[in-house]
Amino acid sequence: MSIQAIKDPNVKAFPTPAKPAEVIAFTAKVRRRFEPGAIAGKLASTLVPPAIVIVVMLVIWQIACSSPNASLPPPSQVWTEAYDLIAHPFFDYGPQDIGLAWRVLISLQRVAIGFGLAAIVGVALGALVGQSIWAMRGLDPVFQILRTVPPLAWLPLSLAAFRDSSPSAIFVIFITSIWPVIINTAVGVRNIPEDYRNVSRILRLNQLEFFVKIMVPAAAPYIFTGLRIGIGLSWLAIVAAEMLTGGVGIGFFIWDAWNSSRLPDIIVALAYIGVTGFCLDRLVAAVGAFVTRGTTAK
Repeated sequence: MSIQAIKDPNVKAFPTPAKPAEVIAFTAKVRRRFEPGAIAGKLASTLVPPAIVIVVMLVIWQIACSSPNASLPPPSQVWTEAYDLIAHPFFDYGPQDIGLAWRVLISLQRVAIGFGLAAIVGVALGALVGQSIWAMRGLDPVFQILRTVPPLAWLPLSLAAFRDSSPSAIFVIFITSIWPVIINTAVGVRNIPEDYRNVSRILRLNQLEFFVKIMVPAAAPYIFTGLRIGIGLSWLAIVAAEMLTGGVGIGFFIWDAWNSSRLPDIIVALAYIGVTGFCLDRLVAAVGAFVTRGTTAK
């Protein structure tokens, strides 16, 4: 074929081969294609099984507690007598007459302070114990003894020290949730590959740079496992502590409802506590999966 034939507009030339970058971009676009059917199927597989289990449990509960001699109210009675707590969680009629959502938020504020302090101190102490053999020999036995003390056993001591219910509850949260953070962080630091330590020596990193750039990222899966355990213990501790210290939290509401023989209110409050604890666990797990790129245990 002559050069003139190639220049002739009636003659179709071969298409120019796609560049590698264009191929990669096209492949990425294909992978990002929106598939509503797949998303709907995934949501159904996630939501339908627990929904079926909950319905079955409610039916069994209704049948078992429908007799006049039953000591617990059935779901129908709970819905009737505690409808305001279920349908209006954010009502506010005074300092002691507020909805369960406000009570949960007040408890969560205490959990945020106590657990935040436990996370900071726990990661620092865990790194120390995992990095230093002498610190591990000196501190690990003490940690193992203190972590077996029940949360409420610390409450009288904290009340004597702080002389106020709010900081006492925060201290109980702190002392309860710090141990899994320390232990898991120490295990993660001890399992850092020796190659990482050799790289830090070659780069001549100081202790702070080694902690930030190598130690924390390498031990992050273990750290977030400890944080997930700690957040669950924090939520358990605050509910128990509020039952004894009073206030307007969700724990005090349960104790007050028990003293007033309002069993339906207690059952609704337990549902709030369970859902909130589940959301806290999922939140820490999501943060851990993002930070460690999905390497934490789910």
